[in-house]
Amino acid sequence: KAIRNVFIIFLVSGFWHGANWTFIVWGGIHALLFIPLFLRGTNRKNTTSIVAEGRWLPSPREILQMGWTFTAVTIAWVFFRADDIQQAGQYLLQCMEFSGKNHSLKMTIGALARVSVFVTGDWLLRSNQLFPESRLLRRMVYTAISTAILLSWSSGAQQFIYFQF
Repeated sequence: KAIRNVFIIFLVSGFWHGANWTFIVWGGIHALLFIPLFLRGTNRKNTTSIVAEGRWLPSPREILQMGWTFTAVTIAWVFFRADDIQQAGQYLLQCMEFSGKNHSLKMTIGALARVSVFVTGDWLLRSNQLFPESRLLRRMVYTAISTAILLSWSSGAQQFIYFQF
């Protein structure tokens, strides 16, 4: 019953965003990602822990866990943003192509570079290793990094996703 209820919660949260199968898939993916944690009883394990607390860098295991989480959630967001399931599938297939007219490899490397800058800046700011004496200065740097990434990412005007609801 608990697993069924978890699926219902995530599917309803998908349906809440819109009456489109893409939102249902988005909710279903999140349910599938959550269920193993729920079954192992580890879904509440890391609510107070800090990655690499007291260390300069996270461990290789922590890096893999963060990478897996980021990748899985990003794939789910493809379904959320797509107009239909077919478009989401085509987009995911194009992301895996490393040649062709779409220059997917160049786009993938560019995206990874932007994400790396963001993660590095975020890591340094969160761990107070960059400008430890000034919280305001850290926030200003964080805002500047985020703004620069967003401006460099956009090839044109993009409508904010929630404007469609």
